[in-house]
Amino acid sequence: MEWVETTGASVDEAKSIALDRLGVDEQDAEFEILEEPKPGLFGRMRGEARVRARVKPRTPRAKNDRRRRRDGGSEKRQDGGREPRREGGSSNGRSSGRRPRQEGSTMTDNADNESREPRPAADPAEVAAQAEKFLVGLATAFGTSGTASRSIEGDEIEVNLDGSDLGLLVGPRGSTLQAVQDLTRVVAQRRLGDHDTRLRVDVAGYRAKRKEALGRFVNQVADEVVSSGSARALEPMPASDRKIIHDALTGRTDIGTHSEGEEPHRRVVITPAGA
Repeated sequence: MEWVETTGASVDEAKSIALDRLGVDEQDAEFEILEEPKPGLFGRMRGEARVRARVKPRTPRAKNDRRRRRDGGSEKRQDGGREPRREGGSSNGRSSGRRPRQEGSTMTDNADNESREPRPAADPAEVAAQAEKFLVGLATAFGTSGTASRSIEGDEIEVNLDGSDLGLLVGPRGSTLQAVQDLTRVVAQRRLGDHDTRLRVDVAGYRAKRKEALGRFVNQVADEVVSSGSARALEPMPASDRKIIHDALTGRTDIGTHSEGEEPHRRVVITPAGA
């Protein structure tokens, strides 16, 4: 995923602008702080904050990194200058309670090493199949029925559940749909050890309908802003919806858009051009 670079009056503001452009929540992004405002006279800050951000890559941690985290970083190789920890006892002469390693433990050690080997990349088709199976079962658990379909482009996967009476799985403004997507990712990705694909879930085509409806709505609001000459603040929305709005208005030269406020109350403001 490509990095985006944004600026703001503070680091938090620059991060929020970056999230708008990426269309993801903060837990799904990673940041690099390039520059921070500097303190000036009378407690005022000089300059702007500048950050780089991208969608957090889903790659497995290297084997050596996982081993160091498991050992707590307390042991080093003998050629690194620190003696390895002894199995038979402690430095004060008391037994540590651990039994020395037996010669016949080679098979256990090999199995241990194999379990720490990084898994091969999961097949996107298998991830999609697991997601479809879960969503169909979830619809049944809610007392309705549905059929699932998939779209796969490289490591991008979109699974859509279609059927009647699926509104409970969408919720007000897609709030339940977000929870359904999180659960589906647990089932379809984490259980398969998948760190490479990006899975997106839709129910009854809600996301496409939402995108179309938001596009129409914000263009009407933009027309009103132009005719009145006054800025208009929209209701608070998640980062994915704010991105839809910015994208829908990006070709217009008679208005401008920016976001303000803190999550979860952050909102898009539409202003006349030059305001």
